[in-house]
Amino acid sequence: MKFIKRQTIDNLNINWRNFYRSVFALVFPMALQNVINVGVTATDVFMLGRVGEKVLSGASLAGQIQFIMMLIFFGITAGATVLTAQYWGKHDTKTIEKILGMGLTSGILVAAFFTLLALVIPAPLMRIFTSDPEVIAEGVKYLRIVGVSYLFVAVSQVYLNIMRSIERVVIATVVYFVSLLVNICINAVLIFGLFGAPRLEIQGAAIGTLCARITETLIVIFYAYLKNKIVRIRLRNMICIDRLLLIDYIRYAVPVVLNEFMWGLGTSCNTAIIGHLGSEAVAANSVAQVARQLAQVVVFGISNATAIWLGKTLGEKKKEHAKAYARQFVILALVMGTVGGVLILIFGPVVGRVLTLSDTSRKYLGFMFFVMSYFVIGQAFNATMVCGVFRSGGDTKFGLIMDVSTMWGCSILLGAVAAFYFHASVPVVYALLMSDELIKMPICMWRYRKYKWLNDVTREGTV
Repeated sequence: MKFIKRQTIDNLNINWRNFYRSVFALVFPMALQNVINVGVTATDVFMLGRVGEKVLSGASLAGQIQFIMMLIFFGITAGATVLTAQYWGKHDTKTIEKILGMGLTSGILVAAFFTLLALVIPAPLMRIFTSDPEVIAEGVKYLRIVGVSYLFVAVSQVYLNIMRSIERVVIATVVYFVSLLVNICINAVLIFGLFGAPRLEIQGAAIGTLCARITETLIVIFYAYLKNKIVRIRLRNMICIDRLLLIDYIRYAVPVVLNEFMWGLGTSCNTAIIGHLGSEAVAANSVAQVARQLAQVVVFGISNATAIWLGKTLGEKKKEHAKAYARQFVILALVMGTVGGVLILIFGPVVGRVLTLSDTSRKYLGFMFFVMSYFVIGQAFNATMVCGVFRSGGDTKFGLIMDVSTMWGCSILLGAVAAFYFHASVPVVYALLMSDELIKMPICMWRYRKYKWLNDVTREGTV
């Protein structure tokens, strides 16, 4: 099936100026939120990078536990967005409150499990990612403190992500900005022992993260109960789950949760493979991943806005409009992905000189930045397709199948064989591990042009 024709678009009488104005009103706050979220990670990387490679590597690898958990949260809320965005198009806030209740219950249960793992078996968790005893020891210190923050993260992340689906995006910007300030201040004081405080290094970074997460949750609770009159947190919706709505939630959300989990597990597997190649490779990869996240802040905002806008449009039963909007979102994603790739190439050499890295780490970092320069373009296209376009209409199983096949059947398999069987160099292994996004691009285009994502997933009347 071909792209929607120009004359068909014209017949829809879409005011594109208003469209772009409304879209950027969604994208800008979410992009700013992504910058702030990456800033929390970048703060740890920069400050701990000034302490030493072992400390930086320990925090980075320990952070993989939270990374997997956060992806499950994202899966829970992205799956909920499939429903909430379309019910928002129907102005059915009662059903959205029920979906929010299910999301919060799911998030808290997941967080409790990860908190238990971090507090009870931190060392075995670290051994998954590295065999270096010094890095493991540093990671254990970090996990035993930061693990407590997972419960707070569950409440704030699930709530704020679902609020995005009903176009309430500014509150998240406020929450994350305050959180970033708290994190930076406490990190600086406790990592380096400023103003007479003890020098705690990696433990100071963990305490800073914990305090930031507590701050986020307090602001969210204040907003939810005193400011937000449209969609409320109701305890009965967290305990008494609507059966029909649960069926819909499972149908559309579970594939997304599994998709995000398998993708996150694959990303962590990449980190584990790199972790066994030495602390120099780990340190370089830590910096490269932050650079990737910074380069993609606008793109991920576009991806989220795509899911919200198209979901709302489909809820309004405007399928031809959704086709036209989807094409514009994909073009935006490609443009911004290319901009991100160029920025990585420009600023890569500068970053390598600022941090306290060995010559080997700097060499690895230069190559990793080159790989990231084209990786972010593929990821921009694929994320907008899978997380935005396809999920907006309930086409959630496709992303799961594609990610499992391309990551686990191609890039991870090839990277692991190259690393542990052929003992290939770090650059070769890294290029193979980062090849999945290029493989996904033609597959996503094929799926897009079949238009199987054009579905109304709501029920008539309030559930």
